[in-house]
This record gives sequence, structure tokens and C-alpha cells, in this order.
Amino acid sequence: MIQPISYVKKLEGKSNAHLITFSDGKDYVVKYFQPGFDRSLPNEWVAYCLGRFLGLPIPFATIVEIPEEFSVSIPELAEMHLTQHQFASVYIPGCYDGHQVSTVSSIVNPQTLAGIILFDYWLCNRDRTRKNILLREDTPNSYQLWAIDHAEIFASYNWQHPDSELLPVGILKSATHQLMAQFITDEGQFFKEMEVIQSIPILLIEEIVSLIPDDWNVSKTERKEIVTTLLTRRYKILPKLMNGFIKKVYRPIQSNMNGSRT
Repeated sequence: MIQPISYVKKLEGKSNAHLITFSDGKDYVVKYFQPGFDRSLPNEWVAYCLGRFLGLPIPFATIVEIPEEFSVSIPELAEMHLTQHQFASVYIPGCYDGHQVSTVSSIVNPQTLAGIILFDYWLCNRDRTRKNILLREDTPNSYQLWAIDHAEIFASYNWQHPDSELLPVGILKSATHQLMAQFITDEGQFFKEMEVIQSIPILLIEEIVSLIPDDWNVSKTERKEIVTTLLTRRYKILPKLMNGFIKKVYRPIQSNMNGSRT
């Protein structure tokens, strides 16, 4: 397991993220457990594993152990409530968030965009804002897109029960989803991504959830609820939400774009 070598800085935002260099020579964005945001780390882990399985552009991540002697030596970390395990994702340099880019003429990985949108609806991620994508310029005004920050899946970073019956089922108000929809040229991509999501083995989902560290305080009952919620939403909820998004968001955007080209 990689070990922390040096502290770089605290990052902006509410997620209690810090940039730390590890023994493999890479910088990682490390999210520490934070009271009041108790489900952030389990959410990040579940979303990361599922997203990587689906081939989505999510930076490599891992669960890390930060020795107490390292944390207490850093003023920004010394007074925090420390758990043994933290969530760390590889830092991608040279990127902008969506708010920092005024013009996006093209996305160089458009084949991933329908998957990101359906992924957010499946996991009920209401926090896909422009701050939660990274854009790395490939050519002028053309960018590679990465999806980051999944601390608020299941509609909250502090859920009590991830019960599928209690989660929102409406169309998400996301300007970022609208941006992505501009670059999805084939409506059939949504249906292909739906098929992949519904084909993820149940045993894999159960294994991902079982690997949540015990010190993140997710009970056995809550782990079962996570699995049940994921299964219920991908079969009963996601198809309806996908069709709603296509009808209310995707097709109007494509229609307006096609009209502006004529």
C-alpha cells in the first residue's frame, strides 16, 4: 500500500480534501473523514468502483491508510477527527473545472458522456455541477472531460438510510448534464450504457460494498440497503429517468443545435 510522503496543500471546497504526495511519486487528492459528512467516503468508494467498471473517465483512486504521526505533524490535519482509512484519487494536473472554461467547442471523449449522465441518475448524484468535472485542453477549445467528486450520491453526503423509495426520481437540474448532452450525437448511446449498467454482476456490487472500511461506520444493514437500492434503481427507476432525460433535455438541446446549424 502506498504511503504519504509530503503534504502539499488544502484544496478548496467543502469536501475536506488535501493534496498529498505518496510513495509512488504521484500526488493524490485525499478526502479525510469529516463529522457531518459521514457518508462522503463510502459514497466516493462505491461510485469510484462502479464508475471504473463502466469505463467512465474517473481518476484512479484507492483507499489509503494515513499514519497518525503523519497527520498530527501537519497543522491543517492535526485537529481533525481521524479515521484509519481515507479516500485518495490521483491528481490530474493541467485541468480546469467547468466554471473556468467559457467556451467548449468539442469533447475528445464524447463516447463517455451518456454513461456519466446515466451513472448520476442511477446513483442519484445531485451534485454534478460544473465544479465537479475537470476539463483538460487537447486543442484550442477542445477538452478531455473527467468526472470527479461523488460524495453526494444517494442524494446526500450524510444519508441515514439509502432507501430507494425515499430518493428523488425527477429530472436533475444540471447545467453540466446539458453541456454533455450537446456532444452526444447518437441517442442510442443512452440505451447501450443502460444495458451495461444493468449487466453489472450482483456479486460485484456486493463485493464493492463489503470492502467499505469498518471505520467508516457503515453497518451491515446499511450495506445491504446500498446493494438493494442500486439494484432497484437500475431496473425500476433508471429506465424511466433515462427516457425522461432524453425527452425533456437531450432532444430539445439537439433540436436547438440542429436548428442553429441550418
